[in-house]
Amino acid sequence: MPLIILLPFRRHALGCLLFALAGALHANEWRHELSLEHSQFAQPGSDGQRSGHTSAAWQGEWWLPLDDANSLTVTPFVRADAQDSRRSHVDLREASWLHVGDGFELRSGIRQVFWGVTEGTHLVDIINQTDLIERLDGEAKLGQPMINLAFERDSQQWDFFVLPGFRERTFASEDGRLRTPLVVSKDAQYESSQGQQHVDFAARWQFNGEQLRLGLSGFHGTSREPELRAELDPSRLRYQGLQPVGLQAGYTPELTPYYRQITQWGLDAQYTAGDWLWKLEAISQHGGEDRYQAFDAGFEYTQVGALAGPEDFGWLIEYLHDSRGPRATTPFEHDWLLGWRLSLNDPASTQLLASVIVDAEHNEQLLSLEGQRRLSDSLLLELELRAFFSPKAPQEPWAFLSQPDSQHKLRSLADDDYLRLTLRYFL
Repeated sequence: MPLIILLPFRRHALGCLLFALAGALHANEWRHELSLEHSQFAQPGSDGQRSGHTSAAWQGEWWLPLDDANSLTVTPFVRADAQDSRRSHVDLREASWLHVGDGFELRSGIRQVFWGVTEGTHLVDIINQTDLIERLDGEAKLGQPMINLAFERDSQQWDFFVLPGFRERTFASEDGRLRTPLVVSKDAQYESSQGQQHVDFAARWQFNGEQLRLGLSGFHGTSREPELRAELDPSRLRYQGLQPVGLQAGYTPELTPYYRQITQWGLDAQYTAGDWLWKLEAISQHGGEDRYQAFDAGFEYTQVGALAGPEDFGWLIEYLHDSRGPRATTPFEHDWLLGWRLSLNDPASTQLLASVIVDAEHNEQLLSLEGQRRLSDSLLLELELRAFFSPKAPQEPWAFLSQPDSQHKLRSLADDDYLRLTLRYFL
């Protein structure tokens, strides 16, 4: 029986694993995707970053059936970015072995697992680490080493996960965009003395009915979302008397990611009633002395044939709440999402999703527009637009440190409105 060994997640291990499996799969089914991407920002960054960013990426997928019950899947990913050195990276999105038994499935290796139903945020989606330099909305994930045992009986499914090895969140470099006034360091700290070698555990139960899909999940281990802590060198500050008043010339501190140990319980539900789709994600999380609850709840109403043709037009409304209020690490602690989805249902599979998340209390808004259209059987054009509205301008590094603004969490991105075009070629 094949076995993928869960090695410590370092570059040399990734390279060896990819080389070995790619060689084994050369005569079997494979798919390739090449993409060219350009992001045009409305203005140069607050730290002088360029307004145009271009990159190219490749993702392959190999699938090897070993027999009726066993198969291997490998999905490597590579991006080369002309401006942001950290965005040039390599990852194994998946490198896993699947065994299908009598009433169960066993998966071992590196995989991606998605949980969630809402549009605004994916609170319950905690298995994989966010690849933040790929997408700001958290949709892109890093591959996670795991052993996953799944059972399915009628309309119910149970999943159990052992997660050895932790993946740190990716952040932009000094030349990158969509970041805080200070760069996030690569040297992370952990609450657990085991650091990246800590073994996490998770489980999920899911019910799939005709109208209702319900999921209950639990997770215990290293938080996927780090706290960003500033560690200052007192000898490199400027003082008035004994009071620090600024940073010395040439000194720019970094933010250090700190990963806590947490326990999280999650609930996600989706109920279909005719043209109405009701959605809910809710979590309760605690780690150290901190305990909080958060939820994203709302609906999507679809008008079939809204334009007297094959087109479908959807209306979305969600409310996002985080009990931490100003202490929340997300800007969505008491916000409304309003969205509109258009599907032309044409041969080119044209789709468009527009949304705005509104914080009426602090007068901040996040405007998003996503669209895609097939140009041919092998070419797909994607569009992504983000605009960040805040009454406050981005802070300078010292103001960011000495006068943290927990009320206006989009101000660091106020100069980062952008339009991104991606052309994908499928082989």
